[in-house]
Amino acid sequence: MFHIEPVSASSQPALRRDEVRALALSVGFTEAGLVALPYASEDRDAARFAEWVAAGRAGTMRYLERVDESGQLVRSRVSVPFAWARSAIVCFANYHSAQPLSTLQADPDAGWIARYAWSSRTDADGARRPSDYHKVLKKRLAAMEAGLHEQLGTFEARGYVDTGPVVERALATAAGLGWTGKNTCLIHPKLGSFGFLAVLLTSLDVQPEQTPLTVPDLCGSCRRCLDACPTGALIAPYQMDATRCISYLTIEHRGAVELSLMEGMGREVFGCDICQDVCPWNRRAPISADPELEPRAELVNPSLDWLAKLDESQFERLFNGSPVRRAGFHGLRRNVAIAMGNSGLARFLPILEEWGRAADEGMRTAAQWALARIHAKADQARRF
Repeated sequence: MFHIEPVSASSQPALRRDEVRALALSVGFTEAGLVALPYASEDRDAARFAEWVAAGRAGTMRYLERVDESGQLVRSRVSVPFAWARSAIVCFANYHSAQPLSTLQADPDAGWIARYAWSSRTDADGARRPSDYHKVLKKRLAAMEAGLHEQLGTFEARGYVDTGPVVERALATAAGLGWTGKNTCLIHPKLGSFGFLAVLLTSLDVQPEQTPLTVPDLCGSCRRCLDACPTGALIAPYQMDATRCISYLTIEHRGAVELSLMEGMGREVFGCDICQDVCPWNRRAPISADPELEPRAELVNPSLDWLAKLDESQFERLFNGSPVRRAGFHGLRRNVAIAMGNSGLARFLPILEEWGRAADEGMRTAAQWALARIHAKADQARRF
């Protein structure tokens, strides 16, 4: 039960950090934090976000550039779209698994799908089904909101998982869930960075507490993430250019990929885990036991042959309800073509020759690049 602490005789009850955390854990989250709005570093974070957008770092993600009627970036601070918001509950759901890291040795014909996109659950009939973390975590936010209403009465609230006009990472840092690492991911000191973030905004105040909220930056002098990024997306510590990020290129970007970036994309066909896989804080992170976010074995180091043979209907069936669907059928094939080129395997030449005549520009450009790369590698081998 919640201990209701009125801020004044006429005000609504206020939220307590320990009780909010207990409720979040009870509905299935791994960890949770709470922050009053506006938070202390909001002006700084809003300025950094505006500078990032102005520099063109968001690429074609135009939704990040959306402004309100006064010209303010909607995502720059919570008060722009939600003037009523007085607090943010930020929840962390661990998706770390015991499967291999992307940086470990793998078969040359294996692709890589980002760890977070492996998620699945087992239905009542025992069948394994893809699970979309957005839907899984939105249900948990809804359950948490219902619990708060039951205890505290009527108040305004909105819940978001990656899809709303909020910068979850900034709110998570302010709520004490960790620090923003040099790879720009939120790093929890015990859970690492393999976690989903979900935010519940409320019109309730936060009960004042003396305990400091912030977690200090513990990256120290480490720069493994910067050194490991194969496309140079981490242009400086704590600074990421999305237009060079493999996750952006394989998921959000539509059409042809810049030729100079294809080699660095390696075998990644959906998303990228490299900057997290090399992070020392993930070595000690616990393995998730979340039954709704269990990994699908077939998506771990998937065969490029298998992915290439999927037709559009098979793609839809395999990835219906999965984050991978966001890349689209042609987008995934484009990514597979690039991975084939980087494999250097001549047996991919027939399928690449077919795709090199495709109507889709992105797939066609990638296949033609891959063909040239495999032929060049074969020529080089003959010379030596």
